[in-house]
Amino acid sequence: MTTATETNAMPTKTDAEAEVRKPGAFQFYAEELSDLLRVTIRTFYYIVRGKREKGDVIRQCFEIGNKSMFFMAVTMAFIGAIVLFQMCMQAKRIIPDLTMIGGMYAKLLIRELAPSVGAMPFATRVGAGIAAEIGSMVVTEQTDALRMSGADPVDYLVVPRFVASVIMGTIVLVLGAGIAYGAGFVVGVTTFDINPNTFINFTSVKGGDVALGLIKCVCYGGIIALVSSQRGLRTFGGSEGVGIATTQAVVGSLFAVIVANFILSSVGHFVFPP
Repeated sequence: MTTATETNAMPTKTDAEAEVRKPGAFQFYAEELSDLLRVTIRTFYYIVRGKREKGDVIRQCFEIGNKSMFFMAVTMAFIGAIVLFQMCMQAKRIIPDLTMIGGMYAKLLIRELAPSVGAMPFATRVGAGIAAEIGSMVVTEQTDALRMSGADPVDYLVVPRFVASVIMGTIVLVLGAGIAYGAGFVVGVTTFDINPNTFINFTSVKGGDVALGLIKCVCYGGIIALVSSQRGLRTFGGSEGVGIATTQAVVGSLFAVIVANFILSSVGHFVFPP
């Protein structure tokens, strides 16, 4: 005969059904990558076959590019000045001659520094905005209204932001490279007495360096838009969920940029030798 104590200790069917197993880390990231791949494929499909409203890309270009320019200009100016200062300080420990520092700085800036480092503040500004905007539309059921109207949210929400991010991301990062070079020029001339004509030296910069830098700018702009849009579309739970999605979009965009930089730099080392 079962006692009351034994009965209370025995797990009931209701308790077993209430226990929900949380997915492991590997399963979670596998699902996220799979969903990101689906969003990417649908984005490229709708770029060719989509039926977006006219003017959406232009509006997103203004939001992504124009409103990011001041933040990127200030950030890249400080980054350029700091990097040039450290380069000169380290070079002076080896050789007192800094005549080649301008050419070395230009090559580093075009090939690696401006696209890769510049993409990180760009991701914080643009990625957070994209995820928050799309996430707010998801939790307020605006995306459900689009689906009921026969429209795909990827076509109407993701594609314009992706195209605008590729275009304006490239422009903003190129302009940021110029600002960083100008800031380095000021530091080199005023702090280390480098001859201005000597500093402006692009003889060591090859066409492959420029090509690799532009490829990185294009790829980073697209990656930031895709990762942020995917996180926005998976938002749930109201305003708290929007905050979580925004944080995940920034973290995911930065991680994706770092991984893409490793891949592009490795391939570029053989395709575009330094």
